Amino acid sequence: MVRVWFMDSSEDDQRLPHQCDPPRPVTLEELKKNTGVLYWKIDADRYEEEGLLDQLRKDRGYTYSDNITVSADKLPNYEQKIKSFFEEHLHSDEEIRFIMDGSGYFDVRDKQDQWMRIECTKGDLIILPAGIYHRFTLDEKNYIQAMRLFVGEPVWTPINRPADDHPSRVEYVSTLSTTS
Repeated sequence: MVRVWFMDSSEDDQRLPHQCDPPRPVTLEELKKNTGVLYWKIDADRYEEEGLLDQLRKDRGYTYSDNITVSADKLPNYEQKIKSFFEEHLHSDEEIRFIMDGSGYFDVRDKQDQWMRIECTKGDLIILPAGIYHRFTLDEKNYIQAMRLFVGEPVWTPINRPADDHPSRVEYVSTLSTTS
């Protein structure tokens, strides 16, 4: 099951958990309410038979998917990619990731602009809403394999912060403020 917590402000290795002391855990309900992030647990070994991923694809209009493996020996330009993934950014579309193997962290900003860290492991599926400031990093295991899902052709363009006037950000902030 996914774990979520508020992050400390340490500048230590980004791959460390960065828990506050004392820890400040976040429930899935709080995560959804304060960020709009959605979560499902799916059996990564039996997802085709299980049917939940297919249902999500139909319900949300996902028509394209691919797999990415992030590790030093599998990802070309690994060091450059890891740095770009950890740069705070947003996207014009939802970011959907289904973790097939390994683990890593998605960091997202809440309504008060605080970092929440989402620890994703095998079987976790998260949907980051369009317009949310976020970033990604591996954990100390330095390996993750994920399925990426998209509506239509994939758009890979990160829009680095500051981007508060970007249409997807404006809509995201507006949507969050009406769910308070």
